Amino acid sequence: GIGGQEGLGRGVTIQEEGSDPESYTIVGAAEANPGQGKISNESPLGRALLNRKAGETVQVDAPAGSFMVQILKVE
Repeated sequence: GIGGQEGLGRGVTIQEEGSDPESYTIVGAAEANPGQGKISNESPLGRALLNRKAGETVQVDAPAGSFMVQILKVE
């Protein structure tokens, strides 16, 4: 299921509609540093990406509103 440790430390490249691709590493909350591209698995984006595969489009439920991102690559 979603959560747990299996998604941590994975690199993921995503693209929001109309934006350039962005690469992130999903880490635990204690290591999160969005400025360095490290996002918490507990953040809206991190939660949305856990256990997903390249080619999927997922909805992110962020405080500012929901948006869709396409997963381009998972490492």
